[in-house]
Amino acid sequence: MKLEALRIPAPLRGFAVGDAQVFDITLDGDKVTAIVPSASQRQARGTLLSALVEAHAHIDKNYTVQEVGAAQGNLFAAIGRMEKHRAGWTGETLRLRMERALHDAWRSGTRALRTHIDWVQPEPPAALAVFEALREEWRGRVELQFVSLTPLDVFSDLAARERIASEVKRAGGVLGAFVYRNEGIVHKLGRVFDLAQQHGLGLDFHVDEGLDAEATGLRSIAQLVRARDFKQGVVCGHCCSLSVQDDAVANETLALCAGAGIHIVALPTTNLYLQGAWDRTPVPRGITRIHEAAARGLRASLATDNVQDAFYPYGSYDLVETFGLGVQMAHLAPAGDWLDAITVSPAKALGLAWDGRIAPGCPADLVLLAATDEHELIGPRGRQRTVIRSGRILEKTQ
Repeated sequence: MKLEALRIPAPLRGFAVGDAQVFDITLDGDKVTAIVPSASQRQARGTLLSALVEAHAHIDKNYTVQEVGAAQGNLFAAIGRMEKHRAGWTGETLRLRMERALHDAWRSGTRALRTHIDWVQPEPPAALAVFEALREEWRGRVELQFVSLTPLDVFSDLAARERIASEVKRAGGVLGAFVYRNEGIVHKLGRVFDLAQQHGLGLDFHVDEGLDAEATGLRSIAQLVRARDFKQGVVCGHCCSLSVQDDAVANETLALCAGAGIHIVALPTTNLYLQGAWDRTPVPRGITRIHEAAARGLRASLATDNVQDAFYPYGSYDLVETFGLGVQMAHLAPAGDWLDAITVSPAKALGLAWDGRIAPGCPADLVLLAATDEHELIGPRGRQRTVIRSGRILEKTQ
């Protein structure tokens, strides 16, 4: 198969380009075999991306808003509503929702997805068994990972934390926690790091998901990574409080994160919805400091987070749509220079075998967007796409 006259965004290029901006790409079987400058350098026919990578989702709780209602900006109201609803979850209802999410992501061009699974008791939640079954069924289509999402204070009980860590290890997952203004935060985080080191687990935190400048969980995590020389990988999602802290404080925290090798994930849909006032036009935007992080070599990921539940009552698993909102919220321009936020950066955060850079020899798992330049990326026409997996066209969508 030959794909002609396409732009490949600079952050996704794993090959030498010279002055060329438009390329012809040859696929043979399930690999990209050649990339050469196109004879047509003035007019591109579209934009080529590597298949998309979802770094932070919640496929256990999605598609429930009709039953639980929307929380309208109240994070803890959303948590309370989902807690009540979770009591009635069964394997059957979970599978229906989780499969729907995977089909949506697959059609949109996603090749890998990491979901957080609510884990509020020592015993494994019902969603874990469903996830493990789906991981096998979807192998070769969407690579699935999971994170145990546990309130930080649950780890205070020795037996509980050992049970959780052992099950996460058995199931091949990542250890996670919800961290926001906890008393004795360094000590409590230290217990989670102890578990991760003892069981050989990576870490993925919900951290500082609010607009309280005094919320400094991200700083504490970065300091612990460096103090312990933690090498198993740390991802931090949300980090909203960073946006309202003084520049000097925020920049110092980001410098610590850079030195610790932390991956930051921004969630534009949910945090635009949850953070800020609802009785007037909101001024804070609820998104972390993406530009400032990038200036320190931390290329943040953009991810979906919640879909049609109490936390975010709208949306889908289309990462290109999420990217478009992130571009507007954080003023990411030129937009094409930030497309690594849904490809290369999350691939690194998830430790995938392929980092998402397009080059001869890379997998022919690609998304061809109709957008011919960066200005068309955000509109509905530009988001129209052809999904290519293992060198074969899956379908045209969106």
